[in-house]
Amino acid sequence: MINRVKAVLVAASLLLPGVAVAADGGCAAKRLTLERQIAQAQAQGDAGRLAGLRRALDAVQAHCTDAGLRQQRLEVIQARSREVAERERDLRDAQAKGDADKIRVRSRKLAEARRELEEARAKASR
Repeated sequence: MINRVKAVLVAASLLLPGVAVAADGGCAAKRLTLERQIAQAQAQGDAGRLAGLRRALDAVQAHCTDAGLRQQRLEVIQARSREVAERERDLRDAQAKGDADKIRVRSRKLAEARRELEEARAKASR
């Protein structure tokens, strides 16, 4: 019972100061998220998950930089933009052929690619 209370207190102490930090989506947010998950795993006595989370936290602390995260996010945006351009070409080809089934499929794939691009842009702007 006392261990559970301690775990709840630890989790709460990690949660409250980090609300503003978590909003930025950077390395600090990654660390905070992992620390919260570690507290949960400790409270639940999940040793396997705890070990994995600690390894992940060590990796974030050793290798994560905000500049590196920004660069990764920009690379994802570029990849998604290329995907949208490819899907637009596929749709134009299907429209030129007049195949209604292909037009429908290509339109759906283009909409999905555009949605993924917008998600990547939203994530990069955090």
